[in-house]
Amino acid sequence: MKPIQMVDLAGQYERIKPEVDAAIARVLGSTAFINGPEVKAFENELAAWNGSKHVIACANGTEALQIAMMALGLQPGDEVITASFTFVATVEVVGLLGITPVFADVLPGTFNLDPADIERKITPKTKAIVPVHLFGQTADMEVIMAIATKHKLHVIEDNAQAIGATYTFKDGRKRKSGTIGHIASTSFFPSKNLGCYGDGGALFTNDDELAKKLRRICNHGSDVRYYHEVIGVNSRLDSIQAAILRIKLKHIEAYAAARNAAATFYDRAFEGLEHVHTPVRSADSDHVFHQYSLRVTGGHRDGLKKHLEANGVPAMIYYPVPCHLQNAYRSGRFPEGSLPVTERLTHEVLSLPMSTELDNEQLTHITSTVRSYFPA
Repeated sequence: MKPIQMVDLAGQYERIKPEVDAAIARVLGSTAFINGPEVKAFENELAAWNGSKHVIACANGTEALQIAMMALGLQPGDEVITASFTFVATVEVVGLLGITPVFADVLPGTFNLDPADIERKITPKTKAIVPVHLFGQTADMEVIMAIATKHKLHVIEDNAQAIGATYTFKDGRKRKSGTIGHIASTSFFPSKNLGCYGDGGALFTNDDELAKKLRRICNHGSDVRYYHEVIGVNSRLDSIQAAILRIKLKHIEAYAAARNAAATFYDRAFEGLEHVHTPVRSADSDHVFHQYSLRVTGGHRDGLKKHLEANGVPAMIYYPVPCHLQNAYRSGRFPEGSLPVTERLTHEVLSLPMSTELDNEQLTHITSTVRSYFPA
């Protein structure tokens, strides 16, 4: 059996090596390393695939979130509602801009923001909502957009983990994640479902004026070289990374199918285990399984993790400490106990290997190892 990894990037590369190597060589030959034709082609191809009117490539997913907030004119003292059960980047950029993060709790099934708690947290200072499409499926965007419209708020989708997921509205309309809010951000970190071989990110919007602002901010606040209209940043996607992403975009549907096949294998193998709760599929979103995250109850999570690792199966805890209890973001407004679902999940969640390259032998070993931990 091949060694099991959380994400088998080497195996994935081997499958597409000739395509990727040729794409990199093409960029090296052109010497158009910054904002070259590969970047523009990737933006256009991603927009066509995702159904977004505008895609603006940038340096990474964290900066994408920051640029989105800058483009919306958010100011120090404004409040942004988001999840505490997320990677810290979502909250980090709020703090960097002097904006106040307001944490809403999540739903115990999907791990995504609880719309009812969003509405409870709105104040006169609230300016935006940042739903995080966690682990591979979208938050309840129809309800969130209705709340935003009612209270005249902006919505920034954090789409770093769910690119390619499809959300279905009650009237049957379907939209890809990242195309529903006013702006969306994504990351192309190597382990993402659409990942490059370094850092990278992008912004999506269907608003022409916002697209101009986003592109301007990415480029030092400039539309014309050496003329700067606003304060901006230097956030660009390298042409080599864009060329790699163009290749991987061609395979993204197959990658999603492989992840779903692995998830189905896991689901079936864990049927009947009292303390192992498999991921809940939302009724209004499909799942692209950036992570396959169990809830392990009864106090067994940490013991199961050690058992897996002792048997050659890596496992990760996403996330061991919620943002509102991190030293950098603690405040009297959100003390321990203030987000009960979020805090409970940090003691229960455990992510198993999830990769496009998992084979049946590996999946059988992983699942039998999980089952062997629990007495029959």
